[in-house]
Amino acid sequence: MKWSPQDAMKAYLHTLQLSKIQYGQDCTLGTTKLIQPQYMEFLSALAAGNQAKVMVQVLSNEGVNPLTIALAVATKYCEGRFICFLDQQEDIENCKAQLSCYDLEDAVEFMHGNPCEVIIKLKKIDFAVIDCKFKDHLRLLQIIDVNPRGSVVVLTNLVRKGNGAGFGEVVREKRGVECVTLSIGEGMELTRIGVTCNHENKRFHVTSEN
Repeated sequence: MKWSPQDAMKAYLHTLQLSKIQYGQDCTLGTTKLIQPQYMEFLSALAAGNQAKVMVQVLSNEGVNPLTIALAVATKYCEGRFICFLDQQEDIENCKAQLSCYDLEDAVEFMHGNPCEVIIKLKKIDFAVIDCKFKDHLRLLQIIDVNPRGSVVVLTNLVRKGNGAGFGEVVREKRGVECVTLSIGEGMELTRIGVTCNHENKRFHVTSEN
């Protein structure tokens, strides 16, 4: 998967702007310094920078969340396909209306139904975000077909998965796998597949000046 620092930067700044609108944050810094990435901006930049062409998000019992917005932004910059699986109780048109506030309603394909039955038909997924509150998330981890040349799988709400294995444990014996647990939200596990030793160009910095 070819890394694009330009698209990563664009997605980061776009998502940062939307997060300020959504949460009313004042992100102005008085001096030139690095901005510590929050999880929305971080994952949006990661997906866009990796030029993810097939992205999926599996939610539990909620509608559009900040990560939906983050991946929708990334989709605009890497011209990929983003499929978001909703709980049956969530209204698709209502979710589209929420995204329309950010001009992102056309960036997401919302679906109802069992994600396991659909994801098994998708090949070489580049970026996946799975909520551990989804009851069949362990089965998803076993059947998901990720792109072996470069992909990212993110598990959220780790505290809800109990004693189940994370995706990093499922694929830990494969070559080119890196896994890290982050103290974001209720816990987040990020697994990268197809890791190479050359990370020289996979960096970008954000600065703010008066």
